[in-house]
Amino acid sequence: MLVMAEKTSRAARPGALVSGLPGEDERFTNALRNTDMAALRQRVRSVRGCARPVWLSGSWSAQRFDGTAVAEYAGRIAVACGNRRVAVCESCAARYAGDAYQLVKAGLSGGKGVPEATAEHRRAFVTLTAPSFGPVHTRPTSPRGIPRSCRCGVTHSEHDPVLGTALDPDSYDYTGAVLFNAYAGALWHRFRMMLARLVAAAVGVRVSRASEVFRLSYAKVAEYQRRGLVHFHAVIRLDGPAGPGDPAPVGVDEQTLRELVLVAARRVAVPVEPTEHHAGYTLRWGEQIQVDSIEPTAPDGAEGQRLHDRRVASYIAKYATKGTETTSGADVRIRSEAHISHLEVSEHHRAMIRTAWRIGHRRWAHMLGFGGHFLTKSQYYSTTFTELRHVRAQHQRSAHLAELGIADTEAIELVSDWSFVGIGWANAAQRELAQAISHRHGHAQRTYDTARTDIDGSEHG
Repeated sequence: MLVMAEKTSRAARPGALVSGLPGEDERFTNALRNTDMAALRQRVRSVRGCARPVWLSGSWSAQRFDGTAVAEYAGRIAVACGNRRVAVCESCAARYAGDAYQLVKAGLSGGKGVPEATAEHRRAFVTLTAPSFGPVHTRPTSPRGIPRSCRCGVTHSEHDPVLGTALDPDSYDYTGAVLFNAYAGALWHRFRMMLARLVAAAVGVRVSRASEVFRLSYAKVAEYQRRGLVHFHAVIRLDGPAGPGDPAPVGVDEQTLRELVLVAARRVAVPVEPTEHHAGYTLRWGEQIQVDSIEPTAPDGAEGQRLHDRRVASYIAKYATKGTETTSGADVRIRSEAHISHLEVSEHHRAMIRTAWRIGHRRWAHMLGFGGHFLTKSQYYSTTFTELRHVRAQHQRSAHLAELGIADTEAIELVSDWSFVGIGWANAAQRELAQAISHRHGHAQRTYDTARTDIDGSEHG
């Protein structure tokens, strides 16, 4: 990959590359006066509006294989942080969401190396929720969408921070809630195995020969509910044994696939052995399980509210970047029990973090016990993030070589030597200016905003 480089301005000195808190008005004004706006604007564009760019010092050169230098640069450059969380960097999260959208959609309708015939395979969109571990504050509505009162007797607004928190914290099963998050990945794995068994029975083959007849491919995303429990949204696709380019076997139509998914979700369970910190548990999915068909994408303007390829891909991409901000979780790992008391989180989620710490799930206490990836897929579902980034890097390389007057077909060797300098903009003034410039140029627009409404409706309590 050819790194986009630009000359360093006088205002951006290596010693200043430390992100600090906003200073006094006078210091803020002086920082603005000392900022080279043209250089700052160029830097913001080079990292696509990244909120916390990584600064590197060193050099690169483009050389022919006979050792002749075609172009070279020495100095400092900024590289986007690449964080996928909206709460950390909106711009980089938007790029990650865009890649997630392309990855999911390719597995639904083809493209990015996936055959277009994939759109004709049997597919289902599945939502698997968590069970109840005690009553929580909710916002029920009538069939006409009119809000009703909660069990506590109050009609909550949709932004009420009490939503999702325990009605009675003393009786709420925080241990069970944390264990469900911790073992959600294992429950998903058992669900996949059970579904494969059911499909094998439906097509009339032994489980041991299932891989010779069909393949179940998937892409799933984990989403936190307000009560702090994860649930999964997943695209499940039935392929032939060779993957997306191979027609699925007869005997399982879309209706049958949906029914088998529901049966598999109801049957599976994960036993958790008792320890000195908690009793034994048998963990299952919650009662609210939703299985829908996915329709092919209609022409623009004719899709309405149907569950089509683009809408599903947008929805999954949306939640691939959200992290824990909707649950009042923490963005960094907990280092001590005393640390928990100082977290800016709700008391409900503080109790989950404390419980995770107490029962031994300390590594993922800040994630309320969940230690899995937010977006995962099976091997044959579609392309990969690595491939998408490689293609983008090749495009950027070709564009930069063209700017230097070098033909893309010419054999060029890139030699780079970089060392870490710091992270973030020089001061609060530059951070705010960078954010403003980023929004003005549209760098931070979110690809997943095309998911116009939540597919699964309201939060489950």
